[in-house]
Amino acid sequence: MPKKQKFPYLVGSKWTSQQKMFGWRHFQVVNRKNQGKWVFAEMVAACDPEARFWLNANSLKDRSQWLAGWQSLQEMAELATTVD
Repeated sequence: MPKKQKFPYLVGSKWTSQQKMFGWRHFQVVNRKNQGKWVFAEMVAACDPEARFWLNANSLKDRSQWLAGWQSLQEMAELATTVD
């Protein structure tokens, strides 16, 4: 039986950063790479294909840093009041 892949739906997923990164908040995962036990995601800004960086995919689970999907500032504020 094949080993279960970590983050099977990573590529193509959309994320909102809680802090601006390279001047942007909305990113999409365009690539992934496995290095040992770690999985890395290549993030590209939705509005600027030049704004790209790699991060450890585990950090996407941290709701204080990233929210799944593309959220507006108002939605982010509403989510912040309902968390915990």
